[in-house]
Amino acid sequence: MSPEEIRREDNRWAEALLPPIVALLVAIVVGDLLILTFGQSPAAVYRLLLEGTWGNAYGIGQVLYKATTLTFTGLAVALGIRAGLFNIGAESQLAAGGFVAAAIGLLVPAATPAILAALLCAIGAAAGGGVVGAVPGWLRARFGAHEVITTIMLNFVVLALLGWIISAHMAVPESLHTAEIHSGAATRLADIMPVFHGSAANLTIVVALLAAATTSFYLFRTRGGYELRAVGLQPDAAEYGGVDVARVRFRALTISGAIAGLGGINFVLGYKHYYEEGFATGSGFLGIAVALVGRNNPWGVVIAALLFATLSQGGLAVNALVPKQMVDVLQAVVILAVATAVPTVRHSIRESARAAVRSISAARKRAA
Repeated sequence: MSPEEIRREDNRWAEALLPPIVALLVAIVVGDLLILTFGQSPAAVYRLLLEGTWGNAYGIGQVLYKATTLTFTGLAVALGIRAGLFNIGAESQLAAGGFVAAAIGLLVPAATPAILAALLCAIGAAAGGGVVGAVPGWLRARFGAHEVITTIMLNFVVLALLGWIISAHMAVPESLHTAEIHSGAATRLADIMPVFHGSAANLTIVVALLAAATTSFYLFRTRGGYELRAVGLQPDAAEYGGVDVARVRFRALTISGAIAGLGGINFVLGYKHYYEEGFATGSGFLGIAVALVGRNNPWGVVIAALLFATLSQGGLAVNALVPKQMVDVLQAVVILAVATAVPTVRHSIRESARAAVRSISAARKRAA
């Protein structure tokens, strides 16, 4: 590689890695100030947070479980943003996926092989989320209705509809959840590694990693992904180049919904083994933060999901010293810091690169 190409590659990595690092440092500083206002030692609180998350097997399992759901919703939002679309409906898509997975799990005969039943539930979950995602996709493609409005409104419609179906027709008496599914439950990590006993972590985490790998391959290695990114960057130019923008947007929101819906199996198949009203609360909207902090890169989303899952579980661990809401504030600080750091760091890096190019050009002229 030429020196110019090496510098461009270094700049690309710097633009990808520095903003999250800067955001994390800002969050730590703000966290220190908040902890001091409660009369506690920042070192003691952070030590307790780490011990309650990555310091023991149960904490690790809980972080992995929460990160699994956030990976699905983060990927869903990130894929939409890559297409220039802001999918705020991941919460209803996640709930729809979990509901369909539970319904299939109840309908499938108990004698069905576990792998086949789990596969049917996973396909149903993706289909359920995909249908919910396809509705705003069709409205955007057909009428130009903005997906922010339609996905927000569809959240209320879908969640209310599912709540009525559960409470009126499928709930176990005196509860807000269905009966346990007959088959198709995902294996918990504790069944393979007893050290994780008591945690909710399960093999759905493998599906989440496969979803990240598949999303990355689709976005950066296929024609459909290229068209999707082209529409997200410049729809007019993409249309001029022969891309059907309306179809790409419909496809993007449908796939986005399918990814979010697939995340429903983490709760239904891997944890409780039934659908419960409200299980998706917060996960869809937190997925927006995960996508933004992960820079809309599938593997960045996985890392961001681990970060937010750590903060979420850590809030429970530090509740004895400081209010859990402090961790919610830290999550907001991370998001704001990333939003601020990205343009600032990018500008600084590019200015440094231009200065380096000018210095090299001047040196070449002097040598000539």
